[in-house]
Amino acid sequence: MASDITMSDRLDSMLPTVAEYYEGKNVFITGGTGFIGKVLIEKLLRSCPKINKVFLLVRPKRSQDVEQRIEELADCPIFEKVKKEHGSIRDKFVAINGDMMQPDLGITKSDREMLEREIHIVFHSAATIRFDEPLRYAVEMNLLGVRKMVQLCKGFKNLEVFVHVSTAYANCDRPYIEEVVYPTPVEPQKLIDALEWMDDDMVEAITGQLIGNKPNTYTFTKQLAEDLLIKEGASLPLAIVRPSIVGAAWKEPVPGWIDNYNGPSGLYIAVGKGLLRSMKCDFNGVADIIPVDIPVNMLVTVAWYTAVTKPNKVLIYHSTTGSVNPFTWGEMEDVVINFWKKVPLDACFRRPKIVLTNSGFLHEFYTMVSHLVPAYLADFGYCMIGKKPRMVKIYNKLHRSMSCLYYFTVQSWEWTYNNLDMLVSQMSPEDRKTFYFDPRSLHWPTYMENYCLGTKKYLLNEDLSGVPAARAHLRKLRNMRYIFNTLMVVVIWRTLIARSQIARNLWFFIMGLVMRFVKFFRITSTIRK
Repeated sequence: MASDITMSDRLDSMLPTVAEYYEGKNVFITGGTGFIGKVLIEKLLRSCPKINKVFLLVRPKRSQDVEQRIEELADCPIFEKVKKEHGSIRDKFVAINGDMMQPDLGITKSDREMLEREIHIVFHSAATIRFDEPLRYAVEMNLLGVRKMVQLCKGFKNLEVFVHVSTAYANCDRPYIEEVVYPTPVEPQKLIDALEWMDDDMVEAITGQLIGNKPNTYTFTKQLAEDLLIKEGASLPLAIVRPSIVGAAWKEPVPGWIDNYNGPSGLYIAVGKGLLRSMKCDFNGVADIIPVDIPVNMLVTVAWYTAVTKPNKVLIYHSTTGSVNPFTWGEMEDVVINFWKKVPLDACFRRPKIVLTNSGFLHEFYTMVSHLVPAYLADFGYCMIGKKPRMVKIYNKLHRSMSCLYYFTVQSWEWTYNNLDMLVSQMSPEDRKTFYFDPRSLHWPTYMENYCLGTKKYLLNEDLSGVPAARAHLRKLRNMRYIFNTLMVVVIWRTLIARSQIARNLWFFIMGLVMRFVKFFRITSTIRK
């Protein structure tokens, strides 16, 4: 590895600790109201308490102005631990009224001048993460947003580091991904120029051809954004962090904390509710989920390392689990189903059960039998009792979400971790504990149980006191299933078996064996008593 990113021993006397580095620093964060952004802010305030100010790019939303949104952010339960340890946090926040979609980010001249004077560290995490986003919007948000940030940061007089949050799937058309920025299939500027004169219908018509082997506009634009960042931000102190599928917290702020339905969170709820019964995926494929606190700790540490060592090239860091601590979809299914049976969700539609298959034909069959038929029957029942039908609509939405994930559930990737290992080696033992980001010690079954519990507590707001009632509801669903199966046996008997003497003899023979089997175990249990 290049000499600028390796050292035989960590020089403690030369490198400040992470918390020492952040003392008195001003940080500018985009995407601060998002999932990763909230956890990043919480970590900075709790583990680097002497940080000066956190400047947040926030746009007005619905009936709230930026100050109201900042107040809402400060009141978020995620900051309870910080407040207990360090008191009020509101005075640490500085709201910057802006929008990634606006020219010059929509930032006023006075705010821009303030940022140019004050900011030392920039974390750019704002992006659209919808896989099915129209190409024009994805380019505007994920690609042009990076250009606007680069142009803004070039005016920062005290900038020490710019950390860009990318994705491990920016190069998902490659099975083996290294810590480099790969050549793009389309020159970013040429795409930007083309979109200026194309109408929406034309853009939609050629989107598939433009993204090529990429599965969606998200991964496509994130790769282009890396290329643009490296070229246009060459004069800036840059670093790139690539997380995989970001999931609930592993340890901090609390195990299982989650605030959105993105990624696997919605899947776990759909399975727990008995809605999702079939999923197209590779049973032995790696589910590359990364707990949110791991990439957040990496972001904080990458900024520290880049600022204090000033490497002479842009370093890229992978925050994934697939190559160092793999966990398959099959293993996940086992843990999730068993957990939902022990701690069920309230008002389940059916008992938790799912079939994982890589066969398109079997998946379509299971989808028809286990999803659509029950959905139409349920909606018919709702109509009969005067309620609005809803199950078909729910399943259509679920199927659209699942179709966006197929690409990532039927194949696996490998990543390199040279820079991760290097970064760990440069940290003090105390910082390694405080800012952990190596996923090798993650115990998957425990994490997955906390993840499912987190969706129940933080997304669905279900109290654990309702678990006994939820279990009783599952038993009721089980009994209904038994009754249904019995009725089906009777129907089959009346229509098929009762008309054939051979079939009747075979039926009586089988039932005789069953009765003998039951009688044997009754006698055995009586003797034991």
